[in-house]
Amino acid sequence: MADSFDLVVIGTGPGGYVCAIRAAQLGLKVAVVEKNGTFGGTCLNIGCIPSKALLHASEEFEKAAHHFAELGIEIGAPKLNLPRFMAFKDEGVEGNVKGVEFLLKKNKVTAFRGVGRIAGPGKVEVSGEGGKQAIETRAIVIATGSDVTRLPGIEIDEKTIVSSTGALKLAKVPGKLVVIGAGVIGLELGSVWRRLGAQVTVVEFLDRITPGMDGEISKNFQRILKKQGMEFLLSTKVTKVEKQKGGLKVTVEPAQGGEAKTLDADVVLVAVGRVPFTDGLGLDEAGVRRDDRGRVEVDDHFQTNIPGIYAIGDVIRGPMLAHKGEDEGVAVAEIIAGKAGHVNYDVIPNVIYTSPEVASIGKTEEELKQAGIAYKTGKFPFTANGRAKANKTTEGFVKFLADAKTDRVLGCHIIGTNAGELIHEVAVLMEFGGSSEDLARTCHAHPTLAEAVKEAALAVEGRAIHM
Repeated sequence: MADSFDLVVIGTGPGGYVCAIRAAQLGLKVAVVEKNGTFGGTCLNIGCIPSKALLHASEEFEKAAHHFAELGIEIGAPKLNLPRFMAFKDEGVEGNVKGVEFLLKKNKVTAFRGVGRIAGPGKVEVSGEGGKQAIETRAIVIATGSDVTRLPGIEIDEKTIVSSTGALKLAKVPGKLVVIGAGVIGLELGSVWRRLGAQVTVVEFLDRITPGMDGEISKNFQRILKKQGMEFLLSTKVTKVEKQKGGLKVTVEPAQGGEAKTLDADVVLVAVGRVPFTDGLGLDEAGVRRDDRGRVEVDDHFQTNIPGIYAIGDVIRGPMLAHKGEDEGVAVAEIIAGKAGHVNYDVIPNVIYTSPEVASIGKTEEELKQAGIAYKTGKFPFTANGRAKANKTTEGFVKFLADAKTDRVLGCHIIGTNAGELIHEVAVLMEFGGSSEDLARTCHAHPTLAEAVKEAALAVEGRAIHM
């Protein structure tokens, strides 16, 4: 007889394992299906966690090489031990995936190892080393995440032509690294290898980096990265990557057509986005509808057109962010358990973990203009912040966008040290429908970088104190 559950979650990335744990907390009998050897999905194994470890380690390396002296700390030139550098990254990954395994066991979630396929409403088939196993369930949640987007004619071998996966485990620092795509992944990983000594050139099809980001922030972000040593070829497309004896030849030309030229590279990183991963799930056979971008279509309660089959995370609409998937996992678990689950998509922070970091939440100026919404702006630079000046981390600024009539905060954009942490007080403010005045009148400790957030809120009404 088939095992029977209240809920089966296919995939144990941030969305999937959080969904399973929340459902178990609510008293449901829960199982997860995982095709890989470890839990945690792309994020914990080959995405968010390892990349942040490399970002941190490379930043420390650069500080030792270039910034310790100005603090009065005199050391010799640091030497990179790349195997140990990578081991540091792997230790962080191992700690996180073991943590997820512990949490699933703690919450009595049954784990099935193998490839999951929907065999029909209420039925999941798992194909593993021991053969096929049938599972019966009241509800199914698809949480299979996403995969890298490929470029036609450019074959990723994860050695010299790599995706983000290969870029996390290069055997040596490339002399020349060409990054295709100026989005989050390309800029983060490009900045890692730039700090370690690579000459990095970023090729972007559009006329700006970080599409979708507030334009003023994006412009300043590119200026800072260029000052750090990264080169940019915007409005440019890659038409060919050829392997030759001495390395790679990358052919590029203007995005709208024109004269081609070639770039030399030791490694090419393809970072042009991600696509939903739904291969082998049996969605077509089950009758589950997908949109023209391959995303699973769901209603406001995360249910597909087939009753009892739900989907969350990267396989559905919305930003491909781990924390978005986590919140959806909690919401759908609560809905399946008969409670009210909800995700506020207007208050989802987005962070780029470069140095300095870039963080945003809510609307950009461009979006407000396009929607015809009257707004006020408040900005405050870190050059005027006491803590930033003392620490010599003065790059960047905080930018508030508030409704011109009600003063309700519509968005906030930060470029600067610890931006990814600072953005969250604005997230809480926006979740409660707060105004810039509310934050401006909230006492902030001195000296902190967070004072720049308060000053930007004050600047909405033109009354910043330190500017």
